[in-house]
Amino acid sequence: MKKTSLRGEARASTKQSIYESIFSMDHHARIKNRLAMTLSILVSINIPNNSHAGELTGYVALDSRIFFEAPAESRQNMSNIPTLAIEPEYYHVSENYEHTLTFKPFVRIDANDDKRNHWDIRQFDWLYAKDDWELRTGVSKVFWGVTESNHLVDIINQTDSIEDTDGEDKLGQPMIQLGLFKEWGDLRLFYMPYFRERTFPSVEGRLRAATPVEDDLTTYDSEAQRFHPDFAIRYANTFGDWDVGLSHFSGTSREPVFVQRTNADGENVLNPHYDLIDQTSLDLQYTIEGWLWKLEAMTRTGHGRRFGAFTGGVEYTFYQIADTEMDLGVLTEYQFDDRSGQAPATLADNDVFAGLRLTFNDIQDTAILGGVSVDSNTQSTLMFFEAERRVGNNWKAEITGRFFANVKYNDPLAAIEDDVHIQLRIARYF
Repeated sequence: MKKTSLRGEARASTKQSIYESIFSMDHHARIKNRLAMTLSILVSINIPNNSHAGELTGYVALDSRIFFEAPAESRQNMSNIPTLAIEPEYYHVSENYEHTLTFKPFVRIDANDDKRNHWDIRQFDWLYAKDDWELRTGVSKVFWGVTESNHLVDIINQTDSIEDTDGEDKLGQPMIQLGLFKEWGDLRLFYMPYFRERTFPSVEGRLRAATPVEDDLTTYDSEAQRFHPDFAIRYANTFGDWDVGLSHFSGTSREPVFVQRTNADGENVLNPHYDLIDQTSLDLQYTIEGWLWKLEAMTRTGHGRRFGAFTGGVEYTFYQIADTEMDLGVLTEYQFDDRSGQAPATLADNDVFAGLRLTFNDIQDTAILGGVSVDSNTQSTLMFFEAERRVGNNWKAEITGRFFANVKYNDPLAAIEDDVHIQLRIARYF
């Protein structure tokens, strides 16, 4: 066996201390020790010395949410003080392009909500790539799916729900990922030794449930709790005009079930509970001329009876509309989900989505996306828009909005009906 150099030992020791600090939010020494042992393979990796100088990029952004109505509960903060978000990215590749190290932390400073005042390691991983295979280990982000309105098959990373309500902001996930790239398609295997709990607003925060979530009371199906290992496998290939993805996940559900309890102060709170599940999913995209036909479907066990769900639809793009450089995409999708009351609640159980995507194709990368989802049973309506534009070489301006209408008292949207808002962002990229 090849011996590790003193320099390599020092580097490995430093990496181990980094990984322990990443998860220092868990205060039990026993859990820390188990995590360090589980991730020992991650911190023993040595990047060769014959490497290019690293590259540092990222952004610093100032965000401001502007709410149009008072909050539903008096304890919620009415302030619209701007918040600061910072996400640098360090990228280092070896001279032979076989080794890549990526480090992407995220920090938000928020005076309105203590829980939103947080930090995370979005990515901190090492990639070893050969001709027809690769190994990635560390904290990573993985996205699966093709539809616009609902990401049913995207299950690897946990949702960072205090960042936004659209489910697209994700926490970094510790994992080992092996990818094989053959003529018959791409195959990826995932081992995830540590579970990330979903984030929730504090009692003072907005866009939260009517009853606050107290994550100190979190429970699990597994006695191993956060250390129950998760596994996943995914096959992807292109057959002519068809893009096909077939996946299976086995482990702790990223969606919690909420149980109402009483905390130490005698207040009603929601206790997140994470079930063990198995989910098999399929995503398809058929491309022909200006048409994109999309489907995401899955079936899951672990929340009571087995259930299924799908989101499917079409996007058609009109190119160079009105003799300009602009392209207009028209989207429509249908969302169906037949889960029982034992499963986590969902908005997308029998909903119709329609939207427009306007791409200016200008030097400023201007783009606008807007859409509306209507519940076919209750007519509760969720509307949103997103617009972005580069300003100069290093700045970017964004505006987003979330609006609700026809919300019934027993609808999941009722808790945030008064939280109609727009968010302004100005970001400086470097």
